[in-house]
Amino acid sequence: MSARQLHDVLDAILDTGEIVIRPQSVSAADVLLAAWRCAHADAEAALERWRARRTREAFAAFRAAEDRADAAQDALAARRTF
Repeated sequence: MSARQLHDVLDAILDTGEIVIRPQSVSAADVLLAAWRCAHADAEAALERWRARRTREAFAAFRAAEDRADAAQDALAARRTF
């Protein structure tokens, strides 16, 4: 399977609403920070896809990814205010 075919297969999978945390270095043990970093990276990648494709679907995917990054940032900020 080519990288493009794998990408197409993964794009077809419905969003489960779960947070996926990529492996991080030992210094990134903070789960909320790791969740924000992953969500932010996903949002940046979705933005690049929307800029390349300029479709409604790509824009919707970008906005959803950006909303997840915003929610993760809000959770991180709320925890740090205590």
